[in-house]
Amino acid sequence: MIFFLLLVMLFGETNLGAKRWIDLGFTQFQPSELAKIFLIIFMATYIYKHQETLNTFKTLATVVVFSIIPIGFIYKQPDLSTTIVIFITFCAIMFLSGVHYKIITGVLVTTIPIALVVGYIVLQPSSGILADYQYQRIESFLNKDSDSQSSKDDKWQQENSILAIGSGGLTGKGFNDNGNVLSVKEGNFLPESHTDFIFAIVGEELGFVGAAAVILLLFAIVVECFITGSRAPTLHGRLFCFGFGVLLGVQSFVNIAVTTMILPNTGLPLPFVSYGLTSLVSMYCGIGIVLNIGLQRNKALV
Repeated sequence: MIFFLLLVMLFGETNLGAKRWIDLGFTQFQPSELAKIFLIIFMATYIYKHQETLNTFKTLATVVVFSIIPIGFIYKQPDLSTTIVIFITFCAIMFLSGVHYKIITGVLVTTIPIALVVGYIVLQPSSGILADYQYQRIESFLNKDSDSQSSKDDKWQQENSILAIGSGGLTGKGFNDNGNVLSVKEGNFLPESHTDFIFAIVGEELGFVGAAAVILLLFAIVVECFITGSRAPTLHGRLFCFGFGVLLGVQSFVNIAVTTMILPNTGLPLPFVSYGLTSLVSMYCGIGIVLNIGLQRNKALV
């Protein structure tokens, strides 16, 4: 997977200021989506095999180094949102793996002040750490009353997203809305409506009922991942289920929060709903592994 992430940096297709895709001719492949699943598999497998020495420096350092490398490649694409989601998943798995609380406390006491300082530096435009479009999105989100053209452009999509959700009412306008140009979707007022902002279209066409159903279904899948993990016969299965559940939950929250203007605009797909081959394949692989882990428990009970 690191090889494919390196290929993206060298030969990837650039779109909207980010180099995240490999063009295969007949389709495009986004390695960062599959990297989410591969990282969870790696961490669960390595920690399971070294659980007796988990609290040693060598084991912890190996997990951290081999996890940070792909995260760093994804950050350089740049893909800050995916980087943050994967990092949260990484932290959750480490917390649930059985690392001694003294180590966790020491890491938190050390890293939180450093993270605050680094975060402040990163948010300064003069630092050059983030891409220009990332600074613009953060700036437009923090200064909603700004009249600058770049700020208006960045807010336009999210404002239309809220308009689409609100216009759906209780039960929505129905599919296609009979080609009504006043519809946010049919009037083409919402670019990326089939990918990052698909939840806005759900709200417009299916209304509050449909949007709530999508949220509840995603929440139910996350809960089921946690339940399956708690019943898994091995640490390996337990860590994967919890890791995938965290990934699914955080990514779903961020996507919906962006479409409702709770968070700055970013580029995360809504799991199992957004258009995108690599994203769908990675989610299906993840949920397939969770189901397999659940079946292993059932076999053990027979």
